[in-house]
Formats: sequence, C-alpha cells, structure tokens
Amino acid sequence: MNPATTAVPRFGSVVLDCPDPRALADFYARLLDWPPTKAGNDDGAADDGDGWATIEGPGGAMIEFQRAGDYRRPTWPDSEVPQMFHLDLQVDDLEAAHERALEIGAKLLDRQRSFRVYADPAGHPFCLCQT
Repeated sequence: MNPATTAVPRFGSVVLDCPDPRALADFYARLLDWPPTKAGNDDGAADDGDGWATIEGPGGAMIEFQRAGDYRRPTWPDSEVPQMFHLDLQVDDLEAAHERALEIGAKLLDRQRSFRVYADPAGHPFCLCQT
C-alpha cells in the first residue's frame, strides 16, 4: 500500500449522544427507511443495546447513537444548550416528508420555503430540504 493513501482518513459514521440509543436509532431508521438497528457496546460487540446502536443505509452510510448519562437536549434556536451540528436530509416531496416525520415523532421547530427544521425525539435538530 502507498503510505500517502493509508494516512488519509475515510469517513466512517456520524455518532449522536442521546439518553436512549435504541429508541433514537429506531426513529432515524424509520425516518430514513433504513434497516432495523444493530446494538453493540463501545467496542462493537453485540449486547442488549445498552449504550450503543447503529443504523446502516445504502452504500454503507452509518449513523451511530451512544448513551450519554448527562445528556442535555439542544435548545435551538436558543443557544443555551447548543446543537453542535445537525443533519440535512434531502427529500423530493417536502410536504409528504414533513407529515411522515411528524407521524414518527419529530417536532417541527421552523418552517422555511425550501426546508424545515425539526427536533428528533432526543432534541437534535435536523432539516428536511427540498431537492
């Protein structure tokens, strides 16, 4: 292997802190229509799901969820508890995606012409963006 290419990182996953990894993984699996969650502990070994869950979508894209005992919900748009980051998810039909997100537990935070901002059940903001 070329040492120059082995030193270049490859994207692995996004990891969200939350109070209930399995529940939040299930929310995003339903939202994105990805397969059911895989549970594991911090070293990836299978266990009862306490502490860690993973969903994997097309092309190996992964979102992982880890338990944070002192988790505090983001208060966006108020910056008292910052959001740190958010997911932008592309949709073809914004109205249909909006209704679906609300049905599975998202909370609408802001409505714009070409995108909407929601909170997931743990309070992380995410956007549905019209393509």
